[in-house]
Amino acid sequence: MDKRPARKPTFAELFTPKLVTILREGYGLRDFQSDAIAGLTVAIVALPLSMAIAIACGLSPDRGLYTAIVGGFLVSALGGSRFQIGGPAGAFIVLIFSIVQRQGYDGLVLATMMAGVIMIVVGLLRWGTYIKYIPYPVTVGFTAGIAVIIFASQIKELLGLDVVKEPAALLPKLAVLWAAIDTARPITVTMSVLAIALIVGLRRVRPNWPGMLIAVAVCAAVTGLLHLNVATIGTAFGGVPRSLPAPVLPALDLAKMRALIPDALAIALLGSIESLLSAVVADGMSGRRHRSNCELVAQGVANIAAVIFGGMPVTGTIARTATNVRTGAKGPISGILHAIYVLLFMLIAAPLASFIPLASLGAVLAVVSWNMAEKEEFVGLLRTSRGDAMVLLATFLLVVFEDLTVGIAVGVTLGAFLFMHRMAEAVEVEDGGTLVGEDQADDYEGRRPAYDPRIASDPEFMVYKISGAFFFGATAAVSIALDRVGRYPSTFVLDMVDVPMIDTTAAKALETFVDKLLRANTTVFVAGARVSVRRTLLQAGLHEPQVRYARTVDETRSRKRGTRSVSDTTIASADQTAV
Repeated sequence: MDKRPARKPTFAELFTPKLVTILREGYGLRDFQSDAIAGLTVAIVALPLSMAIAIACGLSPDRGLYTAIVGGFLVSALGGSRFQIGGPAGAFIVLIFSIVQRQGYDGLVLATMMAGVIMIVVGLLRWGTYIKYIPYPVTVGFTAGIAVIIFASQIKELLGLDVVKEPAALLPKLAVLWAAIDTARPITVTMSVLAIALIVGLRRVRPNWPGMLIAVAVCAAVTGLLHLNVATIGTAFGGVPRSLPAPVLPALDLAKMRALIPDALAIALLGSIESLLSAVVADGMSGRRHRSNCELVAQGVANIAAVIFGGMPVTGTIARTATNVRTGAKGPISGILHAIYVLLFMLIAAPLASFIPLASLGAVLAVVSWNMAEKEEFVGLLRTSRGDAMVLLATFLLVVFEDLTVGIAVGVTLGAFLFMHRMAEAVEVEDGGTLVGEDQADDYEGRRPAYDPRIASDPEFMVYKISGAFFFGATAAVSIALDRVGRYPSTFVLDMVDVPMIDTTAAKALETFVDKLLRANTTVFVAGARVSVRRTLLQAGLHEPQVRYARTVDETRSRKRGTRSVSDTTIASADQTAV
């Protein structure tokens, strides 16, 4: 068996788009046919969603279509996932709505371009891997929080309320909507119920049919044929353009850019999380593996291009990506074709979009919010442990009542402290002349040494075994345990065979304790430390000959004080090389 280490991929290999990969593997007509069908299916799903999300963000529906076309094309063409579908996402609704209210559409364009640059830089620096470490309770919490806010944002359209301007914050929004409840229009409510019933009903009886598009089309047909007095895309926005706008660069105002830094960071963070989560979902369904950093670079380029062409922030979309995989896509060409299909809709069928009731698009987002809430996972996490429940609820409540980025930041921070607490609890210190280890047979397979009662009862020879990751979170507990040694023996052994890693804080704490031992004229051994652990100890100042390194505890017992064996010299030499 070849045990040589695998060759590290080059920079070019890490950032080669998956489109190039599948073309190198061989791409035939049958593959193109599969991608064409998958792309069409995804486009049918993307059409109503793109318009509905744009409207919910406080923008015109064409902004969502531009994003699906330009952003979706570039995400698939340049990305590190075979199956990723890019476009406008429901997770952005709260954030975009807030930015548009405060800074206008020009501010959104500038913030999105800045976010795109951030994502490109993060990808090129290969930091994309760290974004995967978002704790699961945080993901479920902010997804559920977003679902609540999305649904609240559609109440006006679902009921046809006469509200001039809705506040962005949830509680003031609900207060304004409740004050206007008397203006609800029965015909609009009927249209909303019809759309929701069609979407839910078709999902149960014909799950392979595009229920959202059918529901929107039926509502548009009923509205047009019966001349119903309901708000439509035509009455609210004047319809949908039949072409892409010319690219326009925003004015680069330095003062405004400084003001938009928090918004740009929020877009970059949320877009990165959503896109990589979507890519992970696609990996799990397909058995393939995406390249995180290549994907982030593509997402950055797509965001910049999307807003230059009049769009909005773009990210990987989990539902559309999952649909792409399920319908038999072979590679990124399906995503490219999905963008082309949406463009063809704009070129050919844009006038028909004027008849689409806003209530039907509100129904689409209401169903989306219900599906994205991850209700079973939410309840399950509440039952698992108090720590996970705390992280989940803190994230959820802050997203709903405060701010999306605040919710994620606090959730990640609490999750990190929870992880460190659990890791610190897993660190154990075992003391005494004999060590507590895993159960073994009496004969130790013939390797067990003869019992020597002098060693077991020798007060001048003490062994402390540290087990687990020894990092700053566990330093205090371990230091207290070590300080309880009492009278220092003539020989003290730190058995670190079960320490997989140690950080600088823990190593410095050990150095302080070893200094006390050395002042008491105690010989100190470190036994079983792996190379990475020894390297950190040496960097903290635990050098030979003050501290001696041995491979096992038994080896320390067999060596006399003041002597060095050949193995000891070898270990010390290896440690100096490692440093």
